[in-house]
Amino acid sequence: MSAITRGEVAHLARLARLALEESELDHYAEQLDVILTSVARVSEVAADDIPPTSHPLPLQNVFRADVAEPGLSRDAALAAAPAVEDDRFRVPRILDGEDE
Repeated sequence: MSAITRGEVAHLARLARLALEESELDHYAEQLDVILTSVARVSEVAADDIPPTSHPLPLQNVFRADVAEPGLSRDAALAAAPAVEDDRFRVPRILDGEDE
């Protein structure tokens, strides 16, 4: 017996706002039935004595420690700027008609 019916596929398609043709309903019903059967087989294998895991191998944090380091001084940052005005980066205006 199929785990999902043609009518259920049509209902799912309506919920997902998909326009499926009649021939597609049968095709997707078969595909979804294979998926649901496979999930059911995996559920049968799962044992209560096996703890749930997010990964089959133990993982360690691969990121470096978050250590605060000094940044550029204002003068050093502005020295690399193509244009400076009032101790700030000067950039071209990109929006017209706005008051300052």
